Amino acid sequence: MSTYKKEVGTAVQNAAGTLSGVIEGQLWYDSTAASFKYQYPNVTTAGAWSTGNNMNTGRQYLAGAGVDNTSSIVFGGSPQGPATPQNANTELYDGTSWTEVNDLNSARSVLAGCGTTTAALAFGGTIYPDPPNSPVGFTENWNGTSWTELNDLNSARQALNGLGSSTAALAFGGEAPAVPNTAITESWNGTSWTEVNDLNSGRRSLSGMGTQTAGLAAGGIVTTALAVTETWNGTSWTEVNDLNTARRGLAGAGTQTSALVFGGTPPDPLGVTESWNGTSWTEEADLTSGRSYLAGSGTSTSALASGGSVGPSGLTATEEWLGPGQPIGAWSTGGSLNTGRRSLGAAGTQTAGLAFGGYDGATNTGATEEYDGTSWTEVNDLNTLRRPVSGTGTQTSALAISGITPTTGATESWNGTSWTEENDLNTARGEIGSAGADNTAALAFGGAPPATGATENWNGTSWTEVNDLNTARQQLTGCGTNTAALAIGGSPNGAGVTAVTESWNGTSWTEVNDLNTARQSIAGAGLQTAALAFGGFTPPYTGVTENWNGASWTEVADLSTARDQFSGTGTNDAALAIGGQPGDLATTEEWSSSSNTVKTITTS
Repeated sequence: MSTYKKEVGTAVQNAAGTLSGVIEGQLWYDSTAASFKYQYPNVTTAGAWSTGNNMNTGRQYLAGAGVDNTSSIVFGGSPQGPATPQNANTELYDGTSWTEVNDLNSARSVLAGCGTTTAALAFGGTIYPDPPNSPVGFTENWNGTSWTELNDLNSARQALNGLGSSTAALAFGGEAPAVPNTAITESWNGTSWTEVNDLNSGRRSLSGMGTQTAGLAAGGIVTTALAVTETWNGTSWTEVNDLNTARRGLAGAGTQTSALVFGGTPPDPLGVTESWNGTSWTEEADLTSGRSYLAGSGTSTSALASGGSVGPSGLTATEEWLGPGQPIGAWSTGGSLNTGRRSLGAAGTQTAGLAFGGYDGATNTGATEEYDGTSWTEVNDLNTLRRPVSGTGTQTSALAISGITPTTGATESWNGTSWTEENDLNTARGEIGSAGADNTAALAFGGAPPATGATENWNGTSWTEVNDLNTARQQLTGCGTNTAALAIGGSPNGAGVTAVTESWNGTSWTEVNDLNTARQSIAGAGLQTAALAFGGFTPPYTGVTENWNGASWTEVADLSTARDQFSGTGTNDAALAIGGQPGDLATTEEWSSSSNTVKTITTS
């Protein structure tokens, strides 16, 4: 077994400042500062939501359970609302996709749930149509395979909530026949329900988190939405500090001392997320898709938001919460371009980059510059001055493609020394997305005018038309290769923006999970399975950066300078953001997927 001692030795190395090549946790002596130091990774101080794969059945007023955002279950709900046919569908989430399993015995919505993917409890709710909108006390147990009917709640009700496990649960609040806002609380022992002390504030459409002996209830409605929060000690409820945002139809996850609530309404569906530390609520990053009457499960650091509604129809949308403590990346300032500009192209890596073409504030330029990880050096210009130009490849084997001013399909190949004119695109256009490993194999897609989904493949000699994007658009970005690419963001009509992401398999495009922030004139870097999308115009200019893990986008640290009409290149671990506007920027930023802090050891 390899150890640090075997690989490096035990001697503490000396350096005048930061030790070159230092690794996480390694100790060294800084002779300049006369102190011992070590390096450790920075981590997030706040959490973020990322998009997950959609449920199979869109619905609202559903219930959920599970231990984290990789192991959850949802059940029941309604496609259109409580006064319409109900749903018995049950689905399991494994952190990547949803699988339909055996249905509830009684189709219903506005129900409650708790437990895990192998031992869950579903209780209460409303059935339809006999009679319409009729609260029930039905209780069912999930054993990992199927549902079994058990003893009913003593008080039939809908719009209640619950917490705990399949053998030790709590049900509280809701709407009972002739009682629109009940405070009734019942305790489950694995066999039957027993009435215990009521909530202090009777209400419906509230959230619940925790265990049968240490619970938390927040939000809800009587005649208006509430911010009321109460804790349960196994015997009685106590009012504690309120939510910052009053709401109903919210979801929750976590424990009595560390919880998360998200979503809800009014007046419009909300994305507001708040964390609870056992004493007070703190606002966190919003859901990407604001919604109400959704399901929540998991913990305060690993939660899942599923389904819900923003209008009359139920959603399939799923979002995963990644809490504090995750390693974080950061942008830092790199060397400036010699020619500040926007609408330029780029290729290569963070330490061997290439930038070319664009607009310098006065005229189109063919200026080409190489980056060595520190500074830019001017080399031979493009033959055709144009903007915007799209680029793919490496510092020694690149392509410069298309443009709108003038509208052209011009293609030039870079061999590490000079540009050579090649065969044009079949469809002249600009504001395209592109992907490719070098100047012999590339993909060009989208563009304008007008917005198009046209896709063409480059074989080193000529372009061939292949299958179009599903969503025609311009001002998008791309990354990957000509057989495995991503098309990200853009504008469908030159005015609006989109978050649409599509994946190319060498033959056709497939829509995958959207960006969290819709935008155009965006830049990207990386591969089909590991990408970075950053900057753009929403409006206004934005520095938002998102990381793609092959399935979903997660927001990470923003660019230092919000911008659009710029270029990106590199990988999702080490990228470059080059030029752009406002103005005609010369600034370059470098992305590192993990940033570190040097700690000095004191002996006082």
